[in-house]
Amino acid sequence: MERDGLPLDRRLRQEILFARERVYRFGEATPLEHLVLPGPGPEIWVKREDLSPIKAYKWRGACNRMAVLSAEEKAAGVVTASAGNHGQGVALAARSLGIDARIYMPRSTPRVKQAAVRHHGGHHVEIILSGDSYDEAVSAAFEDAAASGATYVHAYDDLQVMAGQGTLADEVVLSGHGPFDAAYLQIGGGGMAAGVSEWLKTYWPEIEIVGVEGSGQASMKAALEAGKPVGLDQVDIFCDGTAVRKAGALPFDICRETIDRMETVSNAEVSRAIRLLWEGLRCVSEPSGAMGLAAVMKNREALVGKRVLIVVSGANIDFLQLGLIAQSEGSAQNASRSLRVRIPERPGTMLELLDTCFAGLNITDFQYGKTDEADAWPAFTVGSEDPAAIEALPGKLEAAGFVWEDLTGAVDIAFRAIPLRGDLLSYPLFLRLDFYERAGALHDFLDKRVRGRANLCYFNYRQSGERIGRALIGLDFTSEEERSHFTGSIAEHGEGYRSCTIVDDATRARLIGN
Repeated sequence: MERDGLPLDRRLRQEILFARERVYRFGEATPLEHLVLPGPGPEIWVKREDLSPIKAYKWRGACNRMAVLSAEEKAAGVVTASAGNHGQGVALAARSLGIDARIYMPRSTPRVKQAAVRHHGGHHVEIILSGDSYDEAVSAAFEDAAASGATYVHAYDDLQVMAGQGTLADEVVLSGHGPFDAAYLQIGGGGMAAGVSEWLKTYWPEIEIVGVEGSGQASMKAALEAGKPVGLDQVDIFCDGTAVRKAGALPFDICRETIDRMETVSNAEVSRAIRLLWEGLRCVSEPSGAMGLAAVMKNREALVGKRVLIVVSGANIDFLQLGLIAQSEGSAQNASRSLRVRIPERPGTMLELLDTCFAGLNITDFQYGKTDEADAWPAFTVGSEDPAAIEALPGKLEAAGFVWEDLTGAVDIAFRAIPLRGDLLSYPLFLRLDFYERAGALHDFLDKRVRGRANLCYFNYRQSGERIGRALIGLDFTSEEERSHFTGSIAEHGEGYRSCTIVDDATRARLIGN
């Protein structure tokens, strides 16, 4: 494709050279760090764009584009739409250049990104929340630009923006850590992938460029298959920084020549990659920033011995989302599975199950409420460093005569919906137990303090990663005398647990519905 007499790829390379002089007025080069993971695998190098002036790579393209505005364009101001990071780049440039900017953002934009735009832009920026999606914000921003005469600064479908993003690849080339066998580049609209892949292919023609998209937002994959950018009907927004319905026209023209293959990753795989970045580099990545590593881990065996480049494209994540990711099954370090198992509703059977089929496994989540006189259906999420141990669990249950069902990813498990029928209980007692999070501590409490004295009627426990585990336990006794004897004999502190307290009557009434 030619523009102004030159093919687009040549113009892009030329503009990346020009961008070298412009972007470093606004920020400094970011580090390239080695991520070491245990076991065999590739040599992974991480471009730390999360350490940039706006904690994301988008400052490069926005600043490069706004640096070439004419005096008349600067006076008229700029308009853009952003899911967060591009808006921060525009805000940074607006403040530095003294340009007024109106930034349209979806109403669902994380507060951390809104606050960052205000921080970087000061009185030069105005945030306008419009629509529930990035596309709706784009439409509103285009209407504003057409009516006001302001310059629209596109987040990705612009030559200077693509060239600005390409400067991060220039820093990689100049780092001395290359050449690389492969680069895994996340794609939203495609501006970063286009600029970076063009520059890397220029210096290392043999490098494999892998485009990475979320499985529910693969707009570039759809474009490459269709031969042109096409709109997706729906877009998953877990990786909000790459949640783009339609790939940009200019990035598409570059990427169809430079990208060797595409990979899609799931939200669970991205969550695991976020954890690996934290454990390996103490890097807090936003979901879209970890997509490249997620794809590398999917192909880890095939990449053994190879030198691989990934880009942590940003760290602008809402603190609440970070907490949810940390608690998700997807971020688990080990293989895990959620199962519901049927056992006879009689004292001691729960411990028998734990002692036999679940022996040696790490129970990360335990949910149970009594709903039937004859049968109990506790739900467990179990993990293990050995995936084979998880795969063998169903066979062990069947051999022992237990009926089970797979609830991995089930909605009721994820939302911790634990039913409990109060009419089936005789003399219930509920305990708040804080125990030391080590192998056998919870089992020992149930075995030494509860076995033979009461029937387990409720259990609510989820591993949090702390040294202390916390569980809400329901016990049912056959008489008031037995319940009173238990409450009088249980120590508030004991071997293996830090505290055991009886919940108040109001909490008990809410749990059993009376």
